[in-house]
Amino acid sequence: MGEPDAVVVGSGPNGLVAANLLADAGWQVVVVEAREEPGGAVRSDRGVHPDYVHDVFSAFYPLAAASPVIRNLRLDRYGLRWSHAPAVVAHPLVDGRCPVLSRDPERTAASLAAFAAADAAAWERLHRLWRRVGDDLVACLFTPFPPARAGLRLVARTGPEEGLRLLRAMLLPARRFGEEHFAGDGGRLLIAGNALHADLAPESALGGGMGWLMCMLGQEHGFPVPAGGAGRLTEALVARLRDRGGVLLCNRPVTRVVIRDGRAVGVRTDDGTEIPARRAVLADIPAPLLYERLVDEQHLPARLRADLRRFQWDFATVKVDWALSGPIPWECADARDAGTVHIAEGLDALTRFASQLAMEQVPDVPFTVLGQMTTADPHRSPTGTESAWGYTHVPQHIRRDAGDQDITGRWDEREKEAIAGRVEAGIERLAPGFRALIRARRILAPTDLERLNPALVGGAINQGTTNLHQQIVFRPLPGTGRPRTPIRALYLCSATTHPGGGVHGAPGANAARAALRAPHMPRRRH
Repeated sequence: MGEPDAVVVGSGPNGLVAANLLADAGWQVVVVEAREEPGGAVRSDRGVHPDYVHDVFSAFYPLAAASPVIRNLRLDRYGLRWSHAPAVVAHPLVDGRCPVLSRDPERTAASLAAFAAADAAAWERLHRLWRRVGDDLVACLFTPFPPARAGLRLVARTGPEEGLRLLRAMLLPARRFGEEHFAGDGGRLLIAGNALHADLAPESALGGGMGWLMCMLGQEHGFPVPAGGAGRLTEALVARLRDRGGVLLCNRPVTRVVIRDGRAVGVRTDDGTEIPARRAVLADIPAPLLYERLVDEQHLPARLRADLRRFQWDFATVKVDWALSGPIPWECADARDAGTVHIAEGLDALTRFASQLAMEQVPDVPFTVLGQMTTADPHRSPTGTESAWGYTHVPQHIRRDAGDQDITGRWDEREKEAIAGRVEAGIERLAPGFRALIRARRILAPTDLERLNPALVGGAINQGTTNLHQQIVFRPLPGTGRPRTPIRALYLCSATTHPGGGVHGAPGANAARAALRAPHMPRRRH
């Protein structure tokens, strides 16, 4: 190929989405990836046990299923197939009760009615509201801020008074949202547990709206997984890009964005090679890494450099993968057919867990999000077995251990075993005999996650906190919210931009569209 029109730094889902959209527009695109394989946090392997497929990082993809960006790429033509567990999310409790989020609204409502009879109708009301406004809310989420068209449609659909009530509901903390809508604990747990997927504590603003959004996406689309492993999603994106003439270069770490006369004109790799970009450079890496490592300080305004010091990462993550000889023996039958299982003994336990994190303490009783991958996709392990994982959060900077094992953040083998033991103890309480099923396991501490994917700084999987002070026009820095940077022809297309984390491709799509609309671009050579 000739001189590329665009260079995309990083081959995570956002980088690959951006590259595909630019290639669709006729641009010549080169994607440069530091690692030996593409995908960022969308990869799978057989590293735990050769007979078991495990997703190394992300696993369930409700946002991808809902995303018009991903849907419009028609990745089914490149081998992507979605698979579903019989139920979406379960939250078993030691007394045997268990709220269940199902793609069948009646089953969801019935599980909540076991906690309070009135909550079946409450769930149905929330589902009816979603059916009215959900498409426009999703459109608002996946377009650059301000989402003018989708926002106007939403206002026209609801009217100003109802629109304000909806906005208030979306801003509520998860605990308050649950209290206003549900009489029992079941609905409250589904909302708060799903809010914590986005790192929002039960008392954090936005948690209620995010928890409701995730529940409704699960209700409508499920929490699907790529059949055969998360890597199949990456494979489809790469195949589509190559089909359009795009080039992927792996094992090529970028050390510098080349800037001349205030404009990005290419990148330099660690071997000194300069790869030019006639029209744009798009960076699928966290904003702090872009500005602090790849761009010379002289090109950045003093205000931006000051704001970078206030950038807040989300909590660190510890992930444990298990190759199990049989299905997890949940005492609560409703948990057996759920793809995702939440492990926490009630809403107050979630608040306690989040409070310990806020105080920079390693939680003594972790909240665990658990994935039953063979339940969701029978291709993941031999018949009668289970490929499973569980993740929990720890502070980015540890002040002390709320437990009695003196976890300090060194993340040596002793500390990894200690935190994994806490996770497994929580599962064992609800599924006696779980530990006896473990054939092999892998513990990924925050340091391991960052080593395997440098974009997961300190084990932060959302590339920055989801709290209100770092969302929308505050993401990644105040006054931004869009993919443009202070340098002409340099665009940020990572999850540090609006709308943030999750595999949905919106940051990549927004950056690609901004690059395509940029004025005074040089003409293509023929």
